[in-house]
Amino acid sequence: MVAQNFEVDLNKPLVCQVGYLGEAYEEWVHQPIISKEGPRFFKSDFMEFLTRTVWWAVPAIWLPVVCYSISVSARKGLAPSHVALLVILGLCIWTLAEYTLHRFLFHIKTSSYWGNTLHYLVHGCHHKHPMDGLRLVFPPAATAILLVPFWNLIKLLSTPSTAPALLGGCLLGYVIYDCTHYYLHHGQPKSHAPKNLKKYHLNHHFRMQNKGFGITSPLWDRIFGTLPPSLIGHFPVVGHFPL
Repeated sequence: MVAQNFEVDLNKPLVCQVGYLGEAYEEWVHQPIISKEGPRFFKSDFMEFLTRTVWWAVPAIWLPVVCYSISVSARKGLAPSHVALLVILGLCIWTLAEYTLHRFLFHIKTSSYWGNTLHYLVHGCHHKHPMDGLRLVFPPAATAILLVPFWNLIKLLSTPSTAPALLGGCLLGYVIYDCTHYYLHHGQPKSHAPKNLKKYHLNHHFRMQNKGFGITSPLWDRIFGTLPPSLIGHFPVVGHFPL
């Protein structure tokens, strides 16, 4: 059920409220609130705890899994050059997955109660509160759950010796993605390339939310025609953002 002309109370837990916005949710969630203090999601302290993740938990938890996965393929007799190629392939696969998930899942348009609620939990909260550092990277428990079907798909499409290294490359790409994403919001880059990448990503947040879906690279935006028009040919030149 959607309440007419519903207004969200930012002083109360948000997750149970956003569903009532109905068709107004799309406009509301893309009006960012620039504050390092994140909102309250749930009344339950335990549920609230599950939604918060420090950025360094991602490399601390998943880099050992990356190393183990790669070592399994090496122990199965693959040459180091073959393992390296599989890891690079996994990295490339991840960049496409990163773009696809961001464009078609994270930015799906919803208006139903549960559609709005799920979207807010998955990605909408990041657009509404882009500087909330504890809800910027993906919670490890959720990553582990999603990793199961992903691993089964890799096993289906590859061999027992190549699958672990391929998974390691994909997972390494994910770690780079989440750490890069955090840095683009909270880091202060000095060199040209990371500074441009930060401007490119903030352009997605504050100007054109339907363009610029790449995080670690604008490659797939170029290929699929979602590079912001103002950036085509001179990536990226944008206006002033809160760097």
